Amino acid sequence: MADRLTGGDSSLLRRINAAVTLRALRDGQSLTLTQLVGDTGLSRPTVEGVIEGLVQSGLVAEVDQVQESGRQRGRPARWFRFRAEAGHVLGIEIGVHDIRVILADLTGDLLGSHAKQVDETLDAEERLGLVRTTVAEVLRKAGVSRDNLWSVAVGTPGIVDRDGTVKLGTAIPGWTGLDLGARLRRSFRCPVVIENDANLAAIAEQWKGAAVGKDDIVFVMAGLSPGAGSLIGGRLHRGFGGAAGEIGALHLLGQEATPERLLSTTGKPLDPLDEAAVARVLRLAREGDEVAQVATDRFLRRLVHDVTALVLALDPELVVVGGWAAGLDGVLEPLREQLSLYTLRAPEVALAALGSEVVAMGALRIALDHVEEQLFAVDPPPAR
Repeated sequence: MADRLTGGDSSLLRRINAAVTLRALRDGQSLTLTQLVGDTGLSRPTVEGVIEGLVQSGLVAEVDQVQESGRQRGRPARWFRFRAEAGHVLGIEIGVHDIRVILADLTGDLLGSHAKQVDETLDAEERLGLVRTTVAEVLRKAGVSRDNLWSVAVGTPGIVDRDGTVKLGTAIPGWTGLDLGARLRRSFRCPVVIENDANLAAIAEQWKGAAVGKDDIVFVMAGLSPGAGSLIGGRLHRGFGGAAGEIGALHLLGQEATPERLLSTTGKPLDPLDEAAVARVLRLAREGDEVAQVATDRFLRRLVHDVTALVLALDPELVVVGGWAAGLDGVLEPLREQLSLYTLRAPEVALAALGSEVVAMGALRIALDHVEEQLFAVDPPPAR
C-alpha cells in the first residue's frame, strides 16, 4: 500500500507529502495544481512530483475540466481527482438468520449489496460456504474483481478476540472456538477483520445513523438476550478479551427469569432466536392482550436493568436501541422513563436508524478505516 501512495519512492518525506496531497483530494472534488498547493502548503514543484507518483500508482487521475466562462489565457490548468475506483472494500454480516454483504469504493460510496436468508440451524461449514457465494454474487453484479478488494470486515454474534477467533458464540451452531478470521482469509488476498455485531452496529450508527456527531454512545442489540456495543470518546470499547457489552449475562447475578421465559405467554420458554414468536408477543401487547402485556413489561424491566448497568458505568450521551426484536419503537418511552429513575444522569435514547443493514454498514466502516490507516501511513512497515 505504501508503494501505491508514493509510486515506489520509500523516502519518509515523500510519503508524508504524498499523504498530505492525497488527503486534499480525498473528498472526491477535482482540484488544480494551484489549489493543491494552497490546500497542502507544499511548494508547486513538490506537489507536481507527488502527483506524478500518485498518478503512476493509480490512486490519482488527471481529468479534463471545462472552463466556466471567458477566454482562457496561458497554459490551461491541470485538474486531478482521487480514483475511488482504484480499490474496493466489503462489509459482511454473518448473522443467525441472514448473511449480508455490502460493497463500496474507497470513498465509501455503495456499489452493491445482497442479503440472503439462512436457516438458524445451518452449521459453520455451510454458513461459510453461503458467505463465499454471496460475496461472489455481489462482486459479479458490480463487475469488481476479487483481486481489487483492499479490505474486508465481518460482523458476527459472540465474543471475538483480536485475531478473529470466536471465543463464545452460542447463537450459531459450531461457532464457538471457530477461527473465523483464518477461515475467511483463505478466500481473500487482502486483510480481513472480524468484529462483534453489536460493536459494529455502534460504529455504523455513529457514522451514518442516529448517533452522528456523538462520541459517547451505547448501542443495544435488543433481543431476549441483549448485547451492546459502546464508543467511549469516539473509540470502540472492546474490553481486554472482546467481551465488553455482554449484558445478556447480567441475569446470572440475580434470580430473575431466564431470557427464554421473558416473553413467554404460555409458561413454555421461547427460543431466543425465534424472531417470529417474539414479534407475535410484542404485537399482541400493542393490541391490548393482557397476558402479552405482562410478558412485554417483564421484557422491558430486564432490558432497563441491563442497559442501566452500562449507563451507570459509562455515562453515555446517547443510548441507541436496535436489533432484530420487532416492535422496538414501543420500548423507547418506557426505557427513557426508567433510566431517568435509576441513573444519576439519564442519557438520550433513540431508535436505530440503519435498520437491517446496521451491522454490515459498521463492517464497511472499519474496512474503510483499515484502508485509510494503510493509505495514509507514513511510517515504513516493521521489519520481519
